[in-house]
Amino acid sequence: MKILIVEDEAKTGDYLRQGLSEAGFVVDLARDGMDGLHLALTGDYDLMVLDVMLPGLDGWSVLQTVRRAGRELPVLFLTARDQVEDRVRGLELGADDYLVKPFAFSELLARVRTLLRRGKSKEPEVLRAADLELDLLRRRVTRGGQRIDLTAKEFGLLELLLRRQGEVLPRSLIASQVWDMNFDSDTNVIEVAVRRLRAKVDDPFEPKLIRTVRGMGYVLEAP
Repeated sequence: MKILIVEDEAKTGDYLRQGLSEAGFVVDLARDGMDGLHLALTGDYDLMVLDVMLPGLDGWSVLQTVRRAGRELPVLFLTARDQVEDRVRGLELGADDYLVKPFAFSELLARVRTLLRRGKSKEPEVLRAADLELDLLRRRVTRGGQRIDLTAKEFGLLELLLRRQGEVLPRSLIASQVWDMNFDSDTNVIEVAVRRLRAKVDDPFEPKLIRTVRGMGYVLEAP
């Protein structure tokens, strides 16, 4: 799942980006209102964390423009403004939740997951192939009822393969979607990641689900 952070305080923005990335999300960070608005209108985000006091364009204006454009992504206001009227204004403009600085990251993460659960209610919360199950909200993977521990990148890779099961995914697409990088043919990061993922979710089980298509990429499909 992809999150947009719009936050001009460098320390706070970097802290949020690192924390949410470590929690398994793909995160983009904009440091002013204009950049944040551009990304919100052109990017495919599942949620936006939006500061109110921003250079260039304040958070109220960003949210108002996003909603007028018909974008319904959940928005969490994160700001130092603790006045009741500010919270009411944000909610009336279309914010889904409001968190006042300073905050505990654990609370922010819980609110993010709650908003994503609400916003993604029409999409499956659990992805399945054969006896393999991936729970998107609890960040859990099981196969044959057995819990499997994955790293954040392994989880993201498995999620991508499950969402597009039956489709051969080229290495370049995997690199851009999971690692957020351009694919370099000299690197073996994709091969290593797939091999480690197989060792956890495929090697100890039958049937085998992840298959290499030589010269093309990888596909996950139940026989």
